[in-house]
This record gives sequence, C-alpha cells and structure tokens, in this order.
Amino acid sequence: MSKSNSMLRLDKYLADLSVGTRTEVKQMIRKGRVMVNGNTETSPETKVDSNHDKIFVDSRELSYVTLEYFMLNKPAGVVSASNDKKQTTVVDLIDEAKRKDLFPVGRLDKDTEGLLIITNDGDLAHQLLSPKKHVDKVYFAKLRDPLKKEDEEAFAAGLKIDEEFTALPAKLERISEQEAYVTIREGKFHQIKRMFEATRNEVIYLKRISMGSLVLDESLSLGEYRELTEEEIEALRENR
Repeated sequence: MSKSNSMLRLDKYLADLSVGTRTEVKQMIRKGRVMVNGNTETSPETKVDSNHDKIFVDSRELSYVTLEYFMLNKPAGVVSASNDKKQTTVVDLIDEAKRKDLFPVGRLDKDTEGLLIITNDGDLAHQLLSPKKHVDKVYFAKLRDPLKKEDEEAFAAGLKIDEEFTALPAKLERISEQEAYVTIREGKFHQIKRMFEATRNEVIYLKRISMGSLVLDESLSLGEYRELTEEEIEALRENR
C-alpha cells in the first residue's frame, strides 16, 4: 500500500485501521456510524482518499497509517527484535525501504526457526499475543530421547515447569519416536524447551509452523519473507 494509491474502499480503509473485521466495519457503515467529510456514509463500497478525506467513526476522527504485514521464515541465529547493536534481528532481514516502525509479533528463541509475523500494526499484535485470546501456536520439535507414553497426557493436563509456572494444557501430537507437533496457547520464555525438560527430555530442533490461522508458507526458504495476503490479514483479525 502506498500513498500514490490513496483511493480505498471505505470498508477496507476501516479494516486496515483495525476498527473491526471487514464484516464488522460493513455493519458499522450501514448503521450510519461512519462519516466522510461531514456526511454520513452508508455504502461500504464508497471510495475514500486516505490522504485527504476526513473520516469519523462514532464522532472519533481516524488517521490513516500505512500498515504492513509480512510472513518471515526465521532462521536460527537471528534475534526476535526490532533492533540490536550487536546481533542481526528479524527486522534486519526485511528490505530497508520497508522497515519503518516494523516489529515482530512475539518472539522466537534465537535458535528457533519458522513462522514470525512482522508488522507495524500494534493493535493486531496485541490481540494475537493477549493471554485472554489463547491464540494457538503450533511447533515442530525434534527431541534427544524417545517420547514416553505418558507425555501426551502430561502436556494435556498442564505441565508444572517449576514452583512459579505451570503451563496451560497443551497438545502433543507424536510424529515419530523423537518428533512431535506441539500446540500451545501461551508463549512464556523458552516454554516448549522447558516443558520437555520437565519430562526429562531435551529439544534439539524447534520450528514454529503456524500462529492462529496463519500457516508458514513452505515455499519460503530460511530468511525469506513475503507480504501477507488480504485474506490472511482478515483471518488473523478474525482470531480476535
């Protein structure tokens, strides 16, 4: 999205600002809650100029910001941060012209690979990371030792990691003796590694393959990224 292409459908404009999902903002418009340049607008298809038109929702003026969304296949050895004076960050992997105000949605450990969302949409990031939302995150794990029969039940019950932290119930899906998919709904520090440590095992390789509705594009090599599609962005907003 660029300022040279500032004409947008009204419903897309509002959805881009995270006023609501595309369906929700259409309802708001049809109910007469949206004004464009002082006039109530009831058609979601109406084109607006994001650079010049004054748009209000429930008497609150909105300011359009170019929001960007990227899917990165994070390689090991890169830190999940916007900037770091000593180490390469995930934002450093994004083309310099697109880096303004970008940040990773959550963190992957330095040695963990896989799906990471890079954006400047703080509202969407907050919604995806909010403990109250319990957005599923799925990881592929390779382990030092064979899985035990009781591991699946232990993960499902909620593992006690230490005196201060008991993990929420998680799903452990065995792939082979030493490989599994793990689905968690929180993201504590080194959580999956600590969960397996609690079962007296060790993670030797970890890769995130999905977050909410978004699944890692397997055509992306490590370190590569692409923009999210409108459908992917809308689906992530629906996770709210």
